[in-house]
Amino acid sequence: MAAHRSGPLKQQNKAHKGGRHRGRGSAQRDCKGRLALKILSKKVRKDLSRVDQRHRASQLRKQKKEAVLAEKRQLGSKDGPPHQILVVPLHDRISLPEAFRLLQDKDTGTVHFSEWGSTHSFMLLCPRLKHRWFFTSARPGELHTVLDMAKVADTILFLLDPLEGWDSTGDYCLSCLFAQGLPTYTLAVQGVSGLPQRKQIDARKKLSKAVEKRFPDDKLLLLDTQKEAEMLLRQLANQKQRHLAFRDRHAYLFAHAADFVPSEENNLVGTLKISGYVRGQTLNVNSLLHIIGQGDFQMKQIDAPMDPFPLNPRVIKSQKDPGMAMEICVTDAVADMEEDLKVLMKADPDKQESLQTEVIPDPMEGEQTWPTEEELSEANDFLKKSSKVVKKVPKGTSSYQAEWILDEDGESDGEDECDDMEHEDFIEEESQDEGSGKEEEEEYETMTMGESVRDDMYDENVDDEAEEKMLEKYKQERLQEMFPDEVDTPRDVAARMRFQKYRGLKSFRTSPWDPKENLPQDYARIFQFQNFTNTRKRLFKEIEEKEVEGAEVGWYVTLHVSEVPISVYEYFKRGAPLIAFSLLPHEQKMSVLNMVVSRYSGNTEPVKAKEELIFHCGFRRFRASPLFSQHTAADKHKFQRFLTADVALVVTIYGPITFPPASVLLFKQNSNGMHSLIATGYLLSVDPDRMVIKRVVLSGHPFKIFTKVAVVRYMFFNREDVLWFKPVELRTKWGRRGHIKEPLGTHGHMKCSFDGKLKSQDTVLMNLYKRVFPKWTYDPYVPEPVPWMKSEISLSVPEVDME
Repeated sequence: MAAHRSGPLKQQNKAHKGGRHRGRGSAQRDCKGRLALKILSKKVRKDLSRVDQRHRASQLRKQKKEAVLAEKRQLGSKDGPPHQILVVPLHDRISLPEAFRLLQDKDTGTVHFSEWGSTHSFMLLCPRLKHRWFFTSARPGELHTVLDMAKVADTILFLLDPLEGWDSTGDYCLSCLFAQGLPTYTLAVQGVSGLPQRKQIDARKKLSKAVEKRFPDDKLLLLDTQKEAEMLLRQLANQKQRHLAFRDRHAYLFAHAADFVPSEENNLVGTLKISGYVRGQTLNVNSLLHIIGQGDFQMKQIDAPMDPFPLNPRVIKSQKDPGMAMEICVTDAVADMEEDLKVLMKADPDKQESLQTEVIPDPMEGEQTWPTEEELSEANDFLKKSSKVVKKVPKGTSSYQAEWILDEDGESDGEDECDDMEHEDFIEEESQDEGSGKEEEEEYETMTMGESVRDDMYDENVDDEAEEKMLEKYKQERLQEMFPDEVDTPRDVAARMRFQKYRGLKSFRTSPWDPKENLPQDYARIFQFQNFTNTRKRLFKEIEEKEVEGAEVGWYVTLHVSEVPISVYEYFKRGAPLIAFSLLPHEQKMSVLNMVVSRYSGNTEPVKAKEELIFHCGFRRFRASPLFSQHTAADKHKFQRFLTADVALVVTIYGPITFPPASVLLFKQNSNGMHSLIATGYLLSVDPDRMVIKRVVLSGHPFKIFTKVAVVRYMFFNREDVLWFKPVELRTKWGRRGHIKEPLGTHGHMKCSFDGKLKSQDTVLMNLYKRVFPKWTYDPYVPEPVPWMKSEISLSVPEVDME
């Protein structure tokens, strides 16, 4: 009889797990005296129940919502600073006085006018809405004024044309504002009611489509009637505020009034009294003050006068008729209430920040002297003490293994970096006579093709010398793109003398290079952080947590700024805005700044390294001559001769220390006095040890080839140069590697061996490297630019034929 066999569907019961449950005694033995947790760790906090997680999320949402509402209520209220609004018309057809007339309605509130030269501004007090606004204006052509006032404006009101939206000047202004960082903004259209009824809907649809490119998901408000102006004011008061990081960590002030008291010794220098509302952070009298475009200064004291624009004016009852009340505006009563003026703080010389910007170099600091016997004995004692290091290591670790274990503060420096692979091309000789003949033919053809009536007057505005310089710069930029870093070996100077500061590297990525080697004399004048990132984190943490004594945000104060030139006061009286920022510790000191920038697409003019440019970095404005280098994660960064348009580059300059994040704008001053935008970006770091390495490439031609050995000529022109550069490795454009074996003759021919068979079409190259440093050309005073015109922005740059 056959035995029964179970099929594949037989039930499989789970095996008993006897070791899973333990008793209390075994659990206590395993703990071995460990104590229970006193606080919730991160791991335990993640294991909260679903109900607790929802409750915590709702609490966080509620806290954020309350913070936003508190910020809205503070701005423009009686206890906070007025809501400062910058009005920018983006088209020539927009009437700025008409817009101000609609906003200055007496039914809405009380209007206080103040006019300084070309800058019109007014204060609007609305007790019904419990809000006060301070309106200022700036034309897009006045680029410095727009950028400076946008740094301190709470809201920017853009006025658009109903047909075109903005013109070329307005578009250029928007590009600069977006690069600098936009605060809260609102879009208003002026002139829609002036169009025919049928065209109003079509105009609004076309304008909405055009606006979507720059301002996606933003609504367009109308500004043609009094009712629309009131709706616009409500929108300005209730919208959420956007923050700019570089200004939120500083105390800043927009001057409503200023006075100058000359000193007894010199009438050209004195004390400048600036009155305005404190914004951003608490203002301490011992910190330094930076006036945009003028420099850094110290403060003597801070006064607290009466607020000239109170939301609820003080009510004083008459003694003769107690039943009669009279409202007195504080602006009229300030002169009679000098006893209300009180001094908040006076500067303490022991705590006041110094104006020292540079280190005074000691010429004997680098001198080496012979050590004494006492110094030698102290050094030996120190070595004995420091040779014994106590480390925590696992059990069973040998002394050899312990040497590889890092301390708690140790970090690995290894980085996975890409090789610096760059394409090189061979430069061939061309006849310059033929090239010049073709250029003359092209110029002649361009002259004959003109059909304009003003064509005969065109040459009067052309500067021949400037045209020649620009053409030469275009040729150099094109040659750099075609043959990167290739230079001709000079025949009148020995190559070992011409390139004596250069060196060869086995690998640009991995070969060592000491960042403290052969530093220039200017490096003795700058300040350097031991750890810039940690210092920045510590300062920002103190701003958030530490309570600072001084003028609180929203107070109306008068700052006494000492040692100020009278030109600053005259600058303010001409109608220019006077804006002051407080400086964080170390921000007045000079160091090496590194900024990441990208080429502005609207400008195609070649920009060479070490040309003087105008920088807008955070709240500062200055001039400097930068270096350009590649933006990589390596320890060495290749120098770039021109500002390229396809990739982001790092700009290196000497400048005052600024803590990122901060926006960066690069301008170039043209011959006609206007400033054209070159590049935009952000501040990367303050690091003098960032190495910018310049490369030059010497090229030679294979003359005779014997499989892996070849005779190369035209790289050098004498025997001594061949012997001098013999240790440097060679490479070819087709990927071969080699080295110099020996010189042949006295005309610079040399026998070279390679790792593979060389082709006759190949080119032999030698890479030489040198570290470069920026020039000390920092200038804090930037000349006022000529206002931009529409015709200047639309100019196009002609193409250059390199053949």
